Amino acid sequence: MKPDNLVILRRMLETQLDDLRQRADSTVVDLMRNEPDSEPDPLDRASLEENRGYYLRIRDRESRLINKIKNCLLAIDQGDYGICQNCGEAITFARLMARPVTSFCIDCKSRLEALEKAVGQ
Repeated sequence: MKPDNLVILRRMLETQLDDLRQRADSTVVDLMRNEPDSEPDPLDRASLEENRGYYLRIRDRESRLINKIKNCLLAIDQGDYGICQNCGEAITFARLMARPVTSFCIDCKSRLEALEKAVGQ
């Protein structure tokens, strides 16, 4: 992959990582500020608990994405980024721009999805 393309992808990943970290920090502050026990009304407490669960599920997904981004940044440093884990071929720059944390080329990912669909039926 061209060095210029790696710089673009690294910046994209770092920006996304910073955004996710900021959101995680704000969620922690919001959750601490809105303790469900502080609401005397049972319906208000239930609503706060539902919202809390929703935000925690989102943050859980985002924490997994943070780990993927960190792995991608490490792979860039090690020179392994953009290589398909299945076939070992280079992942296209266009695919990496669309999904910078991908670990499969489009052909391998399409085959995996078709297999998952066939097994799921």
